[in-house]
Amino acid sequence: MATTFSISPSAYLVRCCSSMRENHDQRKQLNSSIRINGTSKSPVKVDSLSQTAEAAVISVAQNGLRQNIPTKKQLVDPHRQGLIVEGGVGYRQTVVIRSYEVGPDKTATLESILNLLQETALNHVWMSGLLSDGFGATHGMMRNNLIWVVSRMQVLVDYYPVWGEVVEIDTWVGASGKNGMRRDWLIRSQATGRVFARATSTWVMMNRTTRRLSKIPDEVRDEVSPWFIEKQAINEDTHEKILKLNKEAKYMISDLKPKRSDLDMNHHVNNVKYVKWMLEAIPDQILESYQLSGITLEYRRECGSSDTVQSLCDLEEDEILHDVEKQDYNSNLFSLASEIIKEGGLLGCLEQRPIRFTHLLQAKGQKQDQEIVRGRTTWKRKLPSMPFSTQ
Repeated sequence: MATTFSISPSAYLVRCCSSMRENHDQRKQLNSSIRINGTSKSPVKVDSLSQTAEAAVISVAQNGLRQNIPTKKQLVDPHRQGLIVEGGVGYRQTVVIRSYEVGPDKTATLESILNLLQETALNHVWMSGLLSDGFGATHGMMRNNLIWVVSRMQVLVDYYPVWGEVVEIDTWVGASGKNGMRRDWLIRSQATGRVFARATSTWVMMNRTTRRLSKIPDEVRDEVSPWFIEKQAINEDTHEKILKLNKEAKYMISDLKPKRSDLDMNHHVNNVKYVKWMLEAIPDQILESYQLSGITLEYRRECGSSDTVQSLCDLEEDEILHDVEKQDYNSNLFSLASEIIKEGGLLGCLEQRPIRFTHLLQAKGQKQDQEIVRGRTTWKRKLPSMPFSTQ
């Protein structure tokens, strides 16, 4: 975590050291010995303590870091409730669902789940001993001025954990083609072993300065490849293509502006924020009766703090055509889409199967709009809420 200064680091250091010197005479008058549990120990001069504190200030001011990043592989991390598994290359973390991670129905939100996926991935790299001072970057990546960026992510949710529930999150990495890396996750109940969610993602490297994609250098490949596992949380032989929405999309939210709090350590909008913008365009009637069971994201470009974003959303065409044929509707697609989200309309006939929406986030430009993320969400009817028991 970076230290925040209201003045420049050099001025801050001068003030701290000056203050220490001004109080030097007062410290000389203090008792030069320290008693521990009532027993007098060997004298410890207060000046030596001030010099230690002064050195600590210098260290913080110069390095701007406070975390002690492991330089060697760690098998257990008691602070993060994590440990290395899968023969020494996978990672497992125990997590309690917090009150601020749940929604009105007392279950974890999708954004909270995505944040947990990101956190466990970074903690995995932390414990590997490969982490440098970048956002998940290894030492070789820092030497080559490279960062990780996600190009694709898919999350399937069978059940949402409830507030206070203890879950285990497993994560591991593997190869994805010649210049990519795959990271998978599995979220399950610690008490019952029931699988709540599965996720997979593809990552590529980008030059930190030019923001262009890069091949994986040999030294970086040598760092990460010993951690690769041939195991998949979601079996995908082929990727189903997500079509690009146009301006005729049924649902739209415009003029979304990133805030400072939306930026991550790589200075671009965090991918979890993209999901929040996408879900804002879902009709309220769907959110009231359905829950998100799957999401696929295809990332096209970065989103910066100066971008103005538009969120587009529409029912997938094949969903509508299926119901046109089933119900023998002759109305146009858009009026049918309106019927689908009305109670008493086609909503009833959709209860037995999920429905899907296509999404697009794009940055508004003077000449043309630029794609940020294409997405697809799958929704299924909500299950009755589970009662809460008291002990």
